[in-house]
Amino acid sequence: MSSRSICLPAAPRILIVRLSAIGDVVQGMPIACTLRDRFPDAFLAWAVGEPGAALLQGHEALDELIALPRRWLKSPAAVWRLRRRLRAMRFDVAIDAQGLTKAALVGRLSGAKRRIGFGDPWGRELSRWLNNELVDTTARHVVDRNLELLRPLGIESPGVRFQVPRHESARLAAEAMIRRAGLEAGFAMINSGAGWPSKLWPNDRYAAVAAYLGSELGLPTLIVWGGDDERAAAEQIVGGAAGHAHLAPPTSLTELAALARRARLFLGSDTGPLHLAAAVATPCIGLFGPWPAERHGPYGPQHAALQEMVFEGSTRQRRNASPKYMEAIGVDLVCRTCRRILRREGWKAA
Repeated sequence: MSSRSICLPAAPRILIVRLSAIGDVVQGMPIACTLRDRFPDAFLAWAVGEPGAALLQGHEALDELIALPRRWLKSPAAVWRLRRRLRAMRFDVAIDAQGLTKAALVGRLSGAKRRIGFGDPWGRELSRWLNNELVDTTARHVVDRNLELLRPLGIESPGVRFQVPRHESARLAAEAMIRRAGLEAGFAMINSGAGWPSKLWPNDRYAAVAAYLGSELGLPTLIVWGGDDERAAAEQIVGGAAGHAHLAPPTSLTELAALARRARLFLGSDTGPLHLAAAVATPCIGLFGPWPAERHGPYGPQHAALQEMVFEGSTRQRRNASPKYMEAIGVDLVCRTCRRILRREGWKAA
């Protein structure tokens, strides 16, 4: 334990800052769980943007959720209101789990004397100047990298728990969706969306996997989506799956988590729904192209991350990478992986 961690009060007041995106918020949840385990009497708050706030609502490790409005940084009045609210909470420590100027600024506004953030290689923009305790991280996976930020607080190599909140209203809505689709006996989930085009796998290949799951393994598939573009893609998948796929209705993030808890398998690319499904312990298959699977894959040995081509380049270059990196993943590989995981989990075709 470091000398600085010894100086913490018995019930420290700690602010976690991870503003976006959905998958990143999910992968930051173990920070809150670990802090609660180490400091059971602490006051723990999390500053987050929309829509990630919905996933953190009611998290058992948190005492306070600070939901920032969109474009808050462009409004001096909003910045001043945030500063006033944060200062009133008298934080001892702020943890910037994002490594960008905007997140580090929230920590600075809080007035916390100790502002912990990423050093090499993930501290970016002005975060290195706004944070005053920098952690050089070495872990490969982003979840483990996030937990390395807790080293200055005397926490080394903690276990990983997500504790995604459960909401009874979401569970009831999910059960109603399952009944209406006739999926009570079991189903897989597919989400074909992604934040960047370079992460997309072709819709006809998702359809082929859904057809395989239904015809060969007796497992129908629920296609979930968010937004008009994803809905159009989901409809294409349903149309090409030979009657073995069902289009989900619109779902909230909490409903998506509830559906994932009931699914036997989740398939998708590197996006929020994949990491949410992994966090609620649904066996997952993640499809990876330009982004390295070892760093961003679904967390845990029970999941599979498939990647056939490696891309070297900056984040900007990854976002604009050729479709060939995703298209290198063949349908046969995905189907074999589905079969292996479902057999391991005890699924038997009717």
